[in-house]
Amino acid sequence: MPVTLRSFAKINLGLRIGVLRTDGFHELRTVYQTIALHDVIRVSVGRGSGIEIRCEDLRVPKDESNTCYRIVERAMVTLKARGRVVIEIEKRLPVQGGLGGASANAVAALLGLERALKNELPGPERLRIAAEVGSDLSLFLVGGTVLGVGRGEDVYPVPDLPAMPCVVATPEIGVSTPKAFADWDLRVARGPLGPRKLTLPPASDRMVQFGRVLSAWLCGDSQSKHKSGRASSGVPVSKGRGRAGNPLLDLVRTGIENDFERVVFPQYPALLEVKRVLEGAGAVYASLSGSGSATYGLFKSREAALKAAARLRKDGIPATATTTLTRPQYWKKIFD
Repeated sequence: MPVTLRSFAKINLGLRIGVLRTDGFHELRTVYQTIALHDVIRVSVGRGSGIEIRCEDLRVPKDESNTCYRIVERAMVTLKARGRVVIEIEKRLPVQGGLGGASANAVAALLGLERALKNELPGPERLRIAAEVGSDLSLFLVGGTVLGVGRGEDVYPVPDLPAMPCVVATPEIGVSTPKAFADWDLRVARGPLGPRKLTLPPASDRMVQFGRVLSAWLCGDSQSKHKSGRASSGVPVSKGRGRAGNPLLDLVRTGIENDFERVVFPQYPALLEVKRVLEGAGAVYASLSGSGSATYGLFKSREAALKAAARLRKDGIPATATTTLTRPQYWKKIFD
C-alpha cells in the first residue's frame, strides 16, 4: 500500500534580497510560514529499480528534473535501499506560484519514502540532501514559522506565530523567478528602485538591517512574556503589551516587506491590485509570496477572510480562504 501524505505550502513573511553570490545565487533573508493549502503525495516501493513520477498535471516534469525524483534518488543511495519507487503527485497548488509547491512535494516524497522503507535518515542528513536539491526545501523539514538565510536553505525555527486565517490568491500570471532576480539586479545597479524612488543602502547593510528587525521582534517576544507574566502553558496571566496580543502585528510593525514587489508589481500591476483588494478587505498584512504570482493576506477572523476570498473570485481571481499552520499542526496533519 502506498504511503499518503499532505504536502503543505508556504508563504514568505518579508523577503530581503542581498548580493549575488559566487555560486550564482543571491543572499536572502526571509521568514517562511507554512499554510494549510496542500498537494497530496503517494509513495510506494516495490520490486525492481528506478523512480517513476506520476502526475496528471502536464506542467509537472516526470523525469530526473523533478525535485521529488532528485531527493528520492539521493535518499535511496544514502539509505542503501533497493526497489522501484513510484511517486504519485496530486496537484492542488499552482505550479511555480511562489508557494513552494515543488519543494514541499519533494520533502513529502522523502518522508513517505522513509515510512515506506521503515528506515529514517538522521535529521542532519535530511537537511543536507534537501539543501542539495533546492533552496527552499529545508523549511518543510521544520514547519511553522521559520527563518531562512543563505540562499534560503539555511533554516532556523523561530517562535511560532499563532494560526491565523489566510487568503491566498493565485492569479493566472506567470512570473519567472530568475527574471525577477535579474530585474532586481538591474534596478539596484541603476540606483533608485521601485515606485517610491528610494535609493537602497548596500546589500550587506540591508542584510544587517533585516537581522536587526528580526532580533528586535524576537526580543520583544521575550520581554512581553516576562512583563505579562506568561505561564509555562503559554497563556498570558495578565494583560500586557507586546506579543501577548497579536505577535504578527508586532512583526508587521517592524516594516517587513518583500523586495520582489518592487520589480514584479511594475510589470504585473494586476498583482498589485490583488494586494490592494486584500488590504482593503481588512488584511493585517498582504504580500507576494516569493516572486509570485501567489499573493496572500492574513486576517483577524475567518469571516473576514471568507469575504475577501469571495470578493476576489467575483473579480475573476482564483482565491481560497485557509489558515497558517503552527509547527505542531504542520507535523500532525502531514500523515493525517
